[in-house]
Amino acid sequence: MKKAIAYMKKHSMYNAMVHAIGGIGIGILIASPFAGSHPVRWGLTFLIVSVLGHLYAWFAK
Repeated sequence: MKKAIAYMKKHSMYNAMVHAIGGIGIGILIASPFAGSHPVRWGLTFLIVSVLGHLYAWFAK
């Protein structure tokens, strides 16, 4: 976990992007009636991309 934290500290724009994508995914899941067609797919897709971004930070360091 310390590796990922060190990577995120060093790359602040990457950190912001990964967390913004996760926030968008959560927002779509919360507001699913307003998200258009297939809101669960879109929400889960954004959350998976966010988790993969965290895993990349963990393995990149």
